[in-house]
Amino acid sequence: MREVITQKIARQERVSDAEATYLYQEASLEDLRTWATAVKARFHRLDQATYLIMRIINYTNVCVAKCDYCSFYRLPKSPEGYVLPQEQIYAKIDEILALGGDFVGFNGGFNPKLKLDWYENTFSQIRKRYGDSIEFYALTIAEMMYVAKLCRLSYAEVCKALKDAGVRWITGGGAEILTNEFRQRHSPQKYTADDYMHAQKVVLESGLKSTATMVIGFDETIEERVEHLRRVRELQDETGGGLFSLLSWTYKPYHNDLGGQEVAAAEYWRHLATSRIYLDNVRHMRTSVLTQNENALTGLHFGANDFDIPLEDEVTQMAGAVINQDIQAILGQARAEGFEPVFRPMALTATTGVNA
Repeated sequence: MREVITQKIARQERVSDAEATYLYQEASLEDLRTWATAVKARFHRLDQATYLIMRIINYTNVCVAKCDYCSFYRLPKSPEGYVLPQEQIYAKIDEILALGGDFVGFNGGFNPKLKLDWYENTFSQIRKRYGDSIEFYALTIAEMMYVAKLCRLSYAEVCKALKDAGVRWITGGGAEILTNEFRQRHSPQKYTADDYMHAQKVVLESGLKSTATMVIGFDETIEERVEHLRRVRELQDETGGGLFSLLSWTYKPYHNDLGGQEVAAAEYWRHLATSRIYLDNVRHMRTSVLTQNENALTGLHFGANDFDIPLEDEVTQMAGAVINQDIQAILGQARAEGFEPVFRPMALTATTGVNA
């Protein structure tokens, strides 16, 4: 198997599901690093890594999905539930701009009181106020699906309305592990993996941009991880490379119903390398400083070419993530790993395709 994979990578041939299983279970970290670096070199300079300065704006914590791995949500009648007012959202955006960043992501919950018009108004006002100086991920695929169901609209209708409101991205958040079995075990009220992939394809067909995401470290099997990657690769084939990137992070097991233990750093690096090798049609692989801290920068040796410097994400912080807000220290860690960090302007990416 080792020789087969070596030859396939040298010939730029696609690896199979069985070979991906070998990468997860048997390949050495040294081989994974070598192979992932070879695939990464098809797309990127090996001495550089791009980065974002960003924050997640958790605009509401009210959610009816009841995922057992979530530490963040509150049910609709909870006294701890909230919806951020627009002025507070603006203050969070202003802070990012003051620090030299130009990107925020919106992530909340399945809030039955927030209909499509709330999102249209919120995002149109942000675009009007900030123009192209800020870029934002407006909702996740999962949230968009819920809004469509809540308002009895098609995915295409919701995408058009958001696009008309100035939205350019609906990110691939809410994917976790994309198998129907995983969804049934942990979030049966959310959606099926099949429906998720259909919705993401509609997002791309509507002219909006999207990303792939994946979270490891629950109770998923290796076969389920490979199925998730296969679904991403197939969608990327179908859409001619519509997904901008894959961001993988690790499950934080604190303060929720599922519990468990965090995965070791080496397992995360193994996953990054496997993803880079298997997803030969996804140009950007982003390593998660949010959930892996300094271990994320070591992940740049295992196929990742991009990383985030996050200032806030209540969802993962409430589950145990610790955020380092020292931007220069994080950049120094990247340099210590042998990579020159290069700021990736999201606003420029969205409007011109640069770095795509």
